[in-house]
Amino acid sequence: MSFLQRRATPLLRPTSASLRCIKRPISSLSAALKESAPIDVHPEVQDALAHGRPVVALETTIVTHGMPYPTNRETALSVEGNVRKAGAIPATIGLIEGRVKIGLTPHQLERLADVANNPTVVKLSRRDLGAAIALKKDGGTTCSTTLILAALAGIKVFATGGLGGVHRGAESTMDISADLHELTRCPVGLVSAGVKSILDIGRTLEYLETLGVPVVSYGPTDDFPAFYSRRSGFKSPWRIDDPVSAAKILHTHRQLGLSNGALFAVPIPERYETVGEELQRAVEQAVQESQENGISRRGKEATPWLLKRVGELTAGKSLASNIALIENTATVGGQIAVAYAQLANEAPGQASHPHVVHKAAASGAATGHKESTQLPPAKLVVIGSAAVDITARADPVPGGTRSNSNLHTTSPGIVTLTSGGVGRNVAEAAHRILSSQSKDLSHSTVLLSPIGEDAFGQFLVSESEKIGMRTDGLMKVSAARTAVCNMVLDSAGGLTGGVADMDVIRSLEASRITEVLDKHRPTIMALDANTSHETLKSLIKYANKRHIQSAYREPTSVPKSTAIFPAVAASLGAASIARAPVTFATPNVLELAHMYQEACASPLELTSHKYWWQVVNDMSLGSEFRTDLEQLARRSAVEDEPAATGNLTFLVDNGIAQMAINLLPFFQHLIIKCGERGLITAFRISGEHARTSAWATQSSNVFARQIVARSSSGSSVVVLKHFPPIRVPEEKIVNVTGAGDSLVGSMLATLSRTPDAFETPDSLDQLVGQAQLAAVYTLQSEHAVSPRLSTLSSNSSLN
Repeated sequence: MSFLQRRATPLLRPTSASLRCIKRPISSLSAALKESAPIDVHPEVQDALAHGRPVVALETTIVTHGMPYPTNRETALSVEGNVRKAGAIPATIGLIEGRVKIGLTPHQLERLADVANNPTVVKLSRRDLGAAIALKKDGGTTCSTTLILAALAGIKVFATGGLGGVHRGAESTMDISADLHELTRCPVGLVSAGVKSILDIGRTLEYLETLGVPVVSYGPTDDFPAFYSRRSGFKSPWRIDDPVSAAKILHTHRQLGLSNGALFAVPIPERYETVGEELQRAVEQAVQESQENGISRRGKEATPWLLKRVGELTAGKSLASNIALIENTATVGGQIAVAYAQLANEAPGQASHPHVVHKAAASGAATGHKESTQLPPAKLVVIGSAAVDITARADPVPGGTRSNSNLHTTSPGIVTLTSGGVGRNVAEAAHRILSSQSKDLSHSTVLLSPIGEDAFGQFLVSESEKIGMRTDGLMKVSAARTAVCNMVLDSAGGLTGGVADMDVIRSLEASRITEVLDKHRPTIMALDANTSHETLKSLIKYANKRHIQSAYREPTSVPKSTAIFPAVAASLGAASIARAPVTFATPNVLELAHMYQEACASPLELTSHKYWWQVVNDMSLGSEFRTDLEQLARRSAVEDEPAATGNLTFLVDNGIAQMAINLLPFFQHLIIKCGERGLITAFRISGEHARTSAWATQSSNVFARQIVARSSSGSSVVVLKHFPPIRVPEEKIVNVTGAGDSLVGSMLATLSRTPDAFETPDSLDQLVGQAQLAAVYTLQSEHAVSPRLSTLSSNSSLN
């Protein structure tokens, strides 16, 4: 039972009448999450709550309905900054696509603020919350909804501008804000500049007294402030002038098990008092106009209209005052939260916080929503980097792109925090497709990746769990930092600089990985180039010894594309003609060229090894293959758009086909990404299997864009096939960074269920078609891996 739910033991049996007066206990966040409530807690907020650090809740109605763009966004960021300066963590609360966000990322804040491009964003009171979630709306939370969600999360302090209350004329309209009733249900300290001056302040205070909500003036006098003015003409029953006293009030409520909150009324800074009288006259005029035009009788529409009208009447002076009072309450709220956290953590016998969102795993152990022993072995294991991507993009400036020549200053812009890493992206893509095809967890993906025991590591676990990914392969490493890639972009999206802290991936030793592989015995094992050379050597040797298919994913980096070569070289002595050291590799044309050059160069000189000569001789490619290749090269990359993409002459002119063939002794299957010219598969089938394969009866067919070459003995079949691209209009391309990972993840998903998918023309066409569609979905998505991959199935087609 949480501290918020405790009740004193009664001395007498309560009567039925007294039972009706007992408030229901506040639901805990952990209980809500067990019910799969659509709630996402920002990792920074989650970490602070778990460790009893100070947190301040912030609303978003001021963002969506209270201020013009971009002032609303800038004010929200300034308010968060004031909370941080006070020593607390800001938790701005809103609704994004039907999911409650307790703590918004800059990208999500921008989405709510830019109402011109997001005009359907709604204003959320208690009555609206369920419907808005069900209909997957975006929404700004009012005081009442923010109180509910803050209490749910265990946040004890909420800072805002002005509290809602009893409207003028409420004796006939019954227009009373839901904010007041939520203060009776939510044990949260609400810090505001009193109540909005458009309201009936006297009746609001009377109503709060009836509800039993303590009203406390925070300042030098007991005057109750009136939003734009430091004095309303009414007095508060209590007064304090320091954050510790406010924290003690809240802490006493907790000790007594009281379920109500408290209102701390903070007057606007004195320098804005001089315009208070002018603003109040504008308020009176706006109120009168609202009564005459009927706005006053339109419920939640009245307040935004009145505030906007006051701004018009005062030529923007009210906006400046509004910003000042919100920033001031944020500072005070942060100070109260810090004082409260100190009291709560010093209390004897008390846990730092009643809610546990995620159970921490022991150092070095796998972490996740279930222990690995409770989950069936997975057929696909991805070994590689899981990282947090931080992207900072500067705002454009009038007249062109913002200059980044001055690197010793900051620029306004948007900062986003997302899950990333080559291994993680590939694993997510495979997971989305496999989970859409089967609920059998043996047809699932396990990502083996080290993470630090820090907030970024918790973020990766949390984000993976949200989409249902297995997290039993995320291994915590003591005294290590979770991998982070911090990129700085200009306003056009061009990379201007950044820092990649990826060292943690090299802390994962091969022995720990093979222990996990022994438990899973997967069909296919995927590796990315961020893994250390020694680990790659051990894992390729392990896979070949146990006849596990291996896939190598290059991290879109030409220098890193050959990171697998030391492992290949170490395996050549034990390799057979029928089985290459690595089963699959997925380079682009630039990476392919670099791989070929390095294979020929010293010190490895892979193409001088006797094994390479044995495989090349076994393939027995001659003049017929060369003729077929020249005919294929004359084909257009896209049949109905030859001018747009050109033809396939690059296969011969740039030596792409020749280089691919020369690498087949080391990689059984090559999937070569050719950008706007589509995709090339080059692979070989050797030994007795070549005689029984479906390709043994196939012939080269330039119209089918395939070349099939068989040795005279029938012991080798080489296939080279071109797949045209799926054309995507440039204006529909949103993100190019994750398309390759989605393509590879889709292929791995298919291969984990159908390991011989390359061995028949139809299954190969289906594998590549689905993979290309997965890449297109991600090109059209702002996410590193498009959620639309969850709609793909084994029967997906290009139609």
